Amino acid sequence: MSMAVVFLQLPMLVALSVPCAFFFEYVLRLGFQYYKQYSGQSPPTYPVLGCLISFYKNRYRLLDWYTDLLAQSPTQTVTIARFGATKTIVTANPENVEYILKTRFDNFPKGKPFTEILGDFLGRGIFNVDGELWHTQRKLASHQFSIHTLREYVATTLETEVNQRLLPILERVCLKQGVVDMQDLLRRFAFDSVCMISLGTDPACLHPSFPASPLAGAFDVASEISARRATAPVSALWKAKRILGIGSERVLREAIDQVHDSVMDLIRYRKAEGNDKRKKKDLLSRLIAGGHDEEVIRDMVISFIMAGRDTTSAALTWFFWLISNHPDIQKQIVKEAETKMRSEEDQTFAYDDLKEMRTLEACLCESMRLYPPVAWDSKHAMSNDTLPDGTLVAKGDRVTYFPYGMGRMEALWGKDWLEFRPIRWLESPEKGVSRFSPYKFPVFQAGPRVCLGKEMAFIQMKYVAASVLRKFEIRPISPRQPVFVPLLTAYMAGGLKVSVHKRGK
Repeated sequence: MSMAVVFLQLPMLVALSVPCAFFFEYVLRLGFQYYKQYSGQSPPTYPVLGCLISFYKNRYRLLDWYTDLLAQSPTQTVTIARFGATKTIVTANPENVEYILKTRFDNFPKGKPFTEILGDFLGRGIFNVDGELWHTQRKLASHQFSIHTLREYVATTLETEVNQRLLPILERVCLKQGVVDMQDLLRRFAFDSVCMISLGTDPACLHPSFPASPLAGAFDVASEISARRATAPVSALWKAKRILGIGSERVLREAIDQVHDSVMDLIRYRKAEGNDKRKKKDLLSRLIAGGHDEEVIRDMVISFIMAGRDTTSAALTWFFWLISNHPDIQKQIVKEAETKMRSEEDQTFAYDDLKEMRTLEACLCESMRLYPPVAWDSKHAMSNDTLPDGTLVAKGDRVTYFPYGMGRMEALWGKDWLEFRPIRWLESPEKGVSRFSPYKFPVFQAGPRVCLGKEMAFIQMKYVAASVLRKFEIRPISPRQPVFVPLLTAYMAGGLKVSVHKRGK
């Protein structure tokens, strides 16, 4: 290029350089403002990218990353703004949790972004809808958790599953001096139980032959891939794969089709049976009798199965691992269980006796404090708002309360938060188990969406834990700390391999 041409273009280059310099200065100022705004309460955040770099670096340890950030925040609340995702406010502050789940319940529904992630799998089921449809389904589901239903559940389903299936399997493992995956056993047990309650059918996953259930397998795949959508660094990636029908989204579609087809076949079969003289009391029969749309029935039953199967099995898995390291506490549970048995001949438990197992309930609560079945849950703001700690929430922001992190806050549980101390739940024998504020311990949610199945879950977990520990000692094979994996519900990576031993008198 000749000097003449350069000379002629010089005014234009100067003219362009001035706004570029101003723009560059603006970006630097904006970046400094972002960093200053979020310093101390969020990871380093920059224009456009937000905290995407930090998020990506910590993508395999998001739970601990969030927990570390929350512990450093003076309000136990952090703001996560990153490229390709909705701005997220994560909180472990009980006042904020109460505000979100109760005080301003109407302003913090599940929201479209949440239903988009789980919509393919859960459809219009109770855990994935808001408003009138949610109210209707909740009212219908409440009939499954009456005191009468719970008593019947103990006397039929639990006694059969535990005493005729679960305990004999553990007995055989004990006699053969073998090893069994306790997590797998508990998931099979929970799947059998929830299918009996919701579908009125028995998949017999705990049969001695250990049959593989195609429906259970499809549930596993669908829930895992759906959950990974929520933790994708950039949501556009899974959305693009869904449009193209490739990769994990293709696998997800196949699993969802299998779940949907299986449940729809059962709905149509049950309808074809007509009025059954046995008057089945499972959820599916109630919904069909109510004349509800087939897709609504399908989605509600799927949500019910997913919640009933994975949450209790996850909680029990971590309970058995924790309790294996505390033989003194095991002895207390065994002593309590033996005083609550119907008799030495009839070694089962009645509903009222299970309710009175306070030591065991305290142990289950302490286990779920450290390893909650649902590590986090999100809502989306309908309009601009301000949380009690002063955090600003804009319309459309995701607001996440974080049970996993809350159980690890020294500000909430003291310096011994890392210790397994069931005694913290037992103020005195007369008062029974301390029911801490559900906004400090939101394992079962709280407010209008509080879990309907909470009491059933405790009854189921108590029956299993008391029955197993009274007869056996469960000893993990590996001495290493298990890995907590948070999906729609959490699970233990690699399962819980244990040896089983007769409990000495």
